[in-house]
Order: sequence, then C-alpha cells, then structure tokens
Amino acid sequence: MNENFIHLIKEAGIVGAGGAGFPTHIKLDAKAEYVIVNGAECEPLLKVDQQLMAQKSEEILIALNKIVHETGAKKGIIALKGKYKKALENLKKNITEYENSDLFKLNNFYPAGDEQVTVYEVLKRIVPEGGIPLNVGVIVINVETLLNVYKAIENTPVTDKYLTVTGEVHNPITLKVPIGISVLEAIELAGSTTIDEFEVIDGGPMMGKIIEDIHQLIKKNTKGLIVLPKNHSLLLSKARSIESMLKQARSSCCHCSLCTQACPRNLLGHKLHPDRLMRLASYSSTCDINTKATDAFLCSECGLCEKVCIMGLQPWKLNNFLKGQLSSQGIKNPNKNIPSKINTFREYRKFPVNKLKSRLEIEKYDLDAPITNENIKDFKRVVMDLSQHIGVKVEPVVKIGDQVHKGQLIGDILENKLGAKLHASIDGFIEDINEKSIVISKL
Repeated sequence: MNENFIHLIKEAGIVGAGGAGFPTHIKLDAKAEYVIVNGAECEPLLKVDQQLMAQKSEEILIALNKIVHETGAKKGIIALKGKYKKALENLKKNITEYENSDLFKLNNFYPAGDEQVTVYEVLKRIVPEGGIPLNVGVIVINVETLLNVYKAIENTPVTDKYLTVTGEVHNPITLKVPIGISVLEAIELAGSTTIDEFEVIDGGPMMGKIIEDIHQLIKKNTKGLIVLPKNHSLLLSKARSIESMLKQARSSCCHCSLCTQACPRNLLGHKLHPDRLMRLASYSSTCDINTKATDAFLCSECGLCEKVCIMGLQPWKLNNFLKGQLSSQGIKNPNKNIPSKINTFREYRKFPVNKLKSRLEIEKYDLDAPITNENIKDFKRVVMDLSQHIGVKVEPVVKIGDQVHKGQLIGDILENKLGAKLHASIDGFIEDINEKSIVISKL
C-alpha cells in the first residue's frame, strides 16, 4: 500500500458518504482481491449516486483504478442497477480504458445496496455473520465517497455534499451544498415546501430517521431529505414506540414467518429468524433452543420485515431494541458463523422496489430530482459539526476571530484515534467554537 495515497485520503477528511460515516483512510488501508463500487442506491427516491455515475463517470473510474492498484486487487467492479441507463451508457464509454475495471448490472430489488447483499450478487461470496466484506477479500465503497477520493488525489478536501431533496417540495432536486448548512436551508433550495404541516426524513424512506429539528446540520454522510405530510403513514411508522409495537405484537403476531422469509440476511444463510425473535414479545421466549436474543445483532435494520408483515409489525425495531439492551450490558455479538450456502429460495424472494414504493405510499414523490453540480447559493454562515463520522470528534485547530478559506483544516483528529479531519466549507472567519461545532461566518 502506498502510504502517500492513504495520507491524501486522510488529509482530505473522507468518510463514507452514504452510511454511518466510517473514515475512508482506514477502510482503504488494506489488501483486497476485489473492490466493489456500491452504485445500487436501492432506497427509493434518492438520486445522488445514479446521477453522479452519469455525470462524473470518468472521475469515478480514475479513482476506482487508483484504489484497485493501491489495494492490489484483481479488479474493480461498479455494481449499479440496470435501470440507470444514462450512468451505464457513460460508464461504458470510458471503462474500456481500464482493463481492471468492470460493470455489474443489478436487478431493481431492495436492499440491493446492503453491502453484504451486493457482495453476494456480484461475486457469489457470503460475508460471515457479524463480518465485513473484507473477510471475503472485498472492499465496498460508495459512489460519492469514490468521487471524494478522486478529489483527494487532486489535493481537494471534502467541503461539499450531494443530497437529494424531494417529497412535498416545489422543485425536487439533487444538490451540491456546503457542509454545515441547515436542513431548512437545503429545503429552501428546492423551492421550499408545498405544505405547512410537515416532517423531514434524513436519508431514505426505509432506513432514514425523522429529523427532530429542521435547523439540524447537513453532514458529510447526509444523503437525502424527504419532506412528507405529518400524518403520512411512513412517518407514523417511524415514530411508533417500541413499547407500542411490542404491545400489539403480543396480541396480533401470528408467527407466520413472512418476516423471516423476506429477511435479506436470512436469505444469505445467516442465523437470523425475525419471527422467532418476535416470540420474545409474545412469550418472553424464542421457543427454540437454537435461537437466542443475541441473534438480533445480525439484523441490518433494513426494515423489509415490516413491509411484508400482514399485521404491520416491526421486527427490525425489536432487533434494534435488543441490540441496545444487550450492548448496554456489555454483551457483544457472538455470532461468527460462516454460511456455506444461501437460502434455496433467495432468488424468488427478492423484494421489487416498485412494490416497496407502493407499500410505502411514496409513488407520487418518485420524480427526477435533477442534479446541479454547483453551489446555487452563496451561503454566509455554516455550522461545522465536530462529529461527522464514526469515532472521536475532531479537535479545533483554529480560534475565534481567525480568517479561514474554503478547504482549510479547522478540525483535526488525535493521533491513533478513529476519526476524520474537518475543513472549512466556505470562506469567512471563525465566529464561535463550542463543544459541538465550529461556526464560520462571512457576516
């Protein structure tokens, strides 16, 4: 591994642009057999990655080729859905220049973008329970993260974020915005809301979270903002308490096992049976000596179990609750099994995205949301969160009153600590520094 390459990525402050925000310089500091670019973008309504692949195909391929070379991989594979016609067309035009790069077309099912699902679809390798793709010789990287790697090679740090703003807005759009603006400011760039009573989901409709405060900040891993009416069924589902769900489960769960039959991790051969764990709510027991509460650690919380449940129950929410309870007691995931085969019926149980959109009642919001690659507003003030990644928060390296320019380092990570550097997203001066953020203002 070229230490200079990892140094460039670390200095650029790159984290996973579409997930939990894992520092990329840690992920890429490894040897792998394959590098897979996760271009599935399987959450309905989000449009960032498919449009970046169409418009930035050359940059993406350059960065992929560099990572393949640095990790010693045999090949880099861009996995994207066959329905992303423009992205496929433009990638095909440029990929012939890179003999170690290839394309893989995914079908339109959910959750094709679960990295363990993607690895199996592309390479037919099963990631072990509780494991990561590197356990089977694979590094998986997000499209926008890859674009940020390209910029790092050009000595440009992460200062901006692409995100889709859609739902009840006048002009659904995919934007490039400075990190540190507010959710409200991003929504205003989409022409503001079409309704007065609304709530916003940060992320996709399946795994995204309801935003409690529209003044919340845009971070490096913000992927989308979905504006919905306050009484929308999707919001009611997300806001439902675990206590309410468990109370209903005790009386209405018929233990039909549909949740298990559709579970993506179960279909990969993992020992996860949501229906058996739901019996905890009914009988305070899994009723199976081979099933334990710790099996909940295997859940990716994709939410698909809820959408196939005839009673509208939420096994994923129970699993999330169990993981929290177990972790608070210092109990870690004991499941390390390496499945030898997938579920025989896996191919027939993939859940079509069009059916998912119907069950989520979001079909009318599935609009183009065209991308703009330039900041369409000159923001005068940003609030830079000190914790935009997995790991410890950054330590400010500036002081109040300092003049800073866009791209300048303002927050660093302590040596030997997990984290990612932070850079100014606009020109200005340091207005304030507190325990949570650094405020930059032009005013």
